[in-house]
Amino acid sequence: MPPSGIVLYGAPASGKDTVTQALTELDHRYVHYQRLKAGGGRTAGYRPCTVEQIKDLRDRDLILYENVRYDSRYAIDRPALDALFARDLIPVVHLGQLDGVHAVRRYPALWLVALLQCHRTTAAVRARERGSADITARLEAWDETERDLASARPDEFALRIDTDQVPPADAAQAIDMELQRMHASGVSASSR
Repeated sequence: MPPSGIVLYGAPASGKDTVTQALTELDHRYVHYQRLKAGGGRTAGYRPCTVEQIKDLRDRDLILYENVRYDSRYAIDRPALDALFARDLIPVVHLGQLDGVHAVRRYPALWLVALLQCHRTTAAVRARERGSADITARLEAWDETERDLASARPDEFALRIDTDQVPPADAAQAIDMELQRMHASGVSASSR
């Protein structure tokens, strides 16, 4: 059986951090994959690095996906995923771009992709509550993610969760059950 990973796709403040926390409380094998981040601003949930370090990994073909947002560069690197899978952990990757989802799916694992959504006004309130200083930029990114979502295939997501309606613990339970179902049905990484 291939290793398993989860991608939580959603706009800023759609609940990715909160649902990830609920997953880690449900099962110790779930672990937040911390993307590399070169730039200022929030560092919680990221592995701070330099642009040169990302470039070095990219030059060695060790970057699965990278993007620029909020004047920072973010990257998903193969060595960090390799290390988590080697410890029999289930990484939970946060993304807001479909290109990122497609890139991560090329990594040989069984990937469950869950769409987390909330109303734009909810996202604004959540961003303020967590102390984001750049609410306008967060809402612009929210809009970009919604436009990106319009190009998604109907089967792009194993689950769609409205975080305005579904409590984090229930969302985590649904994700966990779907991952178990995928394993039981023998779904391969290449068929999702």
